[in-house]
Amino acid sequence: MLADIPAGLPAELAERRPDILAAEHALLAANANIGVARAAFFPSISLTGSIGRTSDALGTLLGSGTNTWSFVPQLSLPLFNAGSNRANLDSARAAKEIEVANYEQTIQTAFREVADALVAADTYALETDAQRAAIEAQMQRFTLADARYRQGETSYLTVLQAQQDLYSAQQGRLRAERNRASSQIALYSALGGGWK
Repeated sequence: MLADIPAGLPAELAERRPDILAAEHALLAANANIGVARAAFFPSISLTGSIGRTSDALGTLLGSGTNTWSFVPQLSLPLFNAGSNRANLDSARAAKEIEVANYEQTIQTAFREVADALVAADTYALETDAQRAAIEAQMQRFTLADARYRQGETSYLTVLQAQQDLYSAQQGRLRAERNRASSQIALYSALGGGWK
């Protein structure tokens, strides 16, 4: 029911994983916090503008008969909070370094999970093939035991033992197929939703 794993899967598939996307956004946010902390060192200039017609007070400043914008600059310098700004910048840089480490660790975890899932899928595929071969062998054993019983050469206990071993082999194949399907689902999950 599950598709076989194609050859040549690109590493970029892991970029769709939710944990990698979350770590990436946390890193972007930490980077933005550095910009905010750095911006606190610069003076902030606020321009207050109003639009309207010339009033008597404005007319005396600009001359009569003009309709213009009025800009009033206000300057606020960070003179007494430079220590605080420096601490905030250092904190933002440290937070960025932490997020870089978290991002790297998340990527390493993702690739380890993909590698583990690929190994498990290969292992369970081999186990499934081995269980199919075991079923064929047990089927032949059962057929021979039944034929020998019908010829009167062995007891029915030999037939029952062969039949029991055949059922055990079939159950082993079902377990192997279940494990293989689980490993493929784990691989889909590790890749962030499959490979399509």
